[in-house]
Amino acid sequence: MSSLTSTSTTTKSTAPGTTGTGRLPQLPQPLKGMTWLVWRQHRAAFWTILGASALAVACIVFQRSQLQIDGYTHISTGLRLIPILLGVFLGAPLFASDLENGTAKLVVTQSVSRTRWLTTKLALTALVVVVSTVALSVAFGWWWSLYKSEVTATEWISESTFNNTGPVPVALALLSVFGGVAIGVVLRRTLMAMVVTLGFTVVVQLVWSHFLLSLGNVVTSTTSKGVMAETAIQTLPTGAHRMDGSNPYLTGDGKLLGWGTCADAQTEQARELCLQKADVVGWSVDYLPISQMNGMQWFGASILLALTAAVTVFLFFWGRKRLA
Repeated sequence: MSSLTSTSTTTKSTAPGTTGTGRLPQLPQPLKGMTWLVWRQHRAAFWTILGASALAVACIVFQRSQLQIDGYTHISTGLRLIPILLGVFLGAPLFASDLENGTAKLVVTQSVSRTRWLTTKLALTALVVVVSTVALSVAFGWWWSLYKSEVTATEWISESTFNNTGPVPVALALLSVFGGVAIGVVLRRTLMAMVVTLGFTVVVQLVWSHFLLSLGNVVTSTTSKGVMAETAIQTLPTGAHRMDGSNPYLTGDGKLLGWGTCADAQTEQARELCLQKADVVGWSVDYLPISQMNGMQWFGASILLALTAAVTVFLFFWGRKRLA
């Protein structure tokens, strides 16, 4: 009898798929500790961002596979709004909601330090933002490559193309989100932080657009064949963006004259005589070649990322003290 009991006990203890206590083994979790806690707290927002990005990428891939450009303007406009939306709905409430409802006080009273809490939240948020915006940037850039040689289809320096391809959308999104985080930490009120962040992200877009052209090295092309003959018409490389052309006339001594020069001449012959008296010998045109696009994007993105790094330093050295 004791032998049967012993055999039964041994069988139970060595059953496949169980531990020595008869319990099923615990499966390893991909996320642990603070990382798991942050993901669980913000998983709805994170999954929404990743899911929406996946749908947008699928839409772009479909449009591209059909060789369509009908929805190009609408999709590019929507992509330009992503940094603003991420800053308002992800960045601003990230800590502001915890500070407002008292969750922050509970966290800092535990064994987890403020630095670790701040680091984990920022790192996981940045990872989600980078993954989603990189996917969108690659997909949209792939779509735009079909029309890259068609200047009339889309101009590479326009915000709809320049800000949605390469590293620019990633850098813009990170600055918007981290700026929103800093605003939320300072204001400590979710709704107020979201409103201020909306203004902040819009200003970032406006300032960025204002200085966009200054990221490149302007190329000047001149001719000395006069301005009246058809052979004197200035031609630019394919895809070149013509800069401000308010002073297109080039004189013999290198000066530039505006379009109004000899504009009051009544006939072509009178205008030609007037231009000769003004010593106009040809055209002078400033432009940005499309070959500078990648360099301009990386240069601009490095500036945006430097600003993001500055905001991050602010959060660690000053904002960390307010996380309670």
